[in-house]
Amino acid sequence: MNLNRRNVLTIIAAALVGTTLLAAGCSNGSAANGNGQFSGKISVAGSTALGPLVKQAADEFGAKYPKVSVDVSGGGSFVGLSQVAAGAVDIGASDVAYTDEYKDKGLVDHVVAIAPFAIIVNPGVNVDGLTKAQLVDIFTGKVTNWKDVGGQNQAIAIIGRSPASGSRATIKATVLGDKDFDPKGAVLNSNGDVRKGVATTPGAIGYVDLAFVDSSIKTVKVDGVACTADNVISGQYKIYANEHLYTKGEPKDAVKAFLDMVMSADFQDRNVAKLGFIPVSKMPK
Repeated sequence: MNLNRRNVLTIIAAALVGTTLLAAGCSNGSAANGNGQFSGKISVAGSTALGPLVKQAADEFGAKYPKVSVDVSGGGSFVGLSQVAAGAVDIGASDVAYTDEYKDKGLVDHVVAIAPFAIIVNPGVNVDGLTKAQLVDIFTGKVTNWKDVGGQNQAIAIIGRSPASGSRATIKATVLGDKDFDPKGAVLNSNGDVRKGVATTPGAIGYVDLAFVDSSIKTVKVDGVACTADNVISGQYKIYANEHLYTKGEPKDAVKAFLDMVMSADFQDRNVAKLGFIPVSKMPK
């Protein structure tokens, strides 16, 4: 009788161990197997400004670890922060440092690049440069016609991002300061949408990070300085943001491997500048 009971207990214990191992194998970003391969899923949400860099990393990581899917979505920097803090995603992408409301959420900051932000206008706007003071007047709605800042007699159409956007927060911090955006300005969901909106709206002005600048829009100098990586590094151009990938706690397994790849010298040297960002190593200490 005692022998049978011991046998039953042994069988139950073995079953429990097997169940535990099975559950561990189903977790997102599970540990590498004996062949050095990971499996599972990594979820990233947040900044659309950082999107091109994250998507490039997702493609390269997926090629190296084909059993891991990296799902990338936008929503804005503050969406990324709230979702990673809640444990809804593995990584929150943000153009801004986390605020006081997140300081006790266990977030770990991984700065992966620097993003210069360009002031962009519709190609039909015949203004090539603005002062910071003029930008403040335009974005707050004080100046509403291009003729008042050296351009043609044409209404100014402001196209920007929602309050959940780190891009908007960057322009607020580096340009507007204690002033607020004109509430009558158009609000779009992503940097790509802002670029398209500015490109197709006569008299439009907006802002995107350098990764989204193309021939469909025109960039303007600010205080006589062009938005370039070199001008950011030298300190002449002030409109830029640190780009963050946040995790809730120290990253592990596939998530750690993903972040290690993004921050590696190989990935940074091959991709960061090419995609319109600045490697962290290039900025003065």
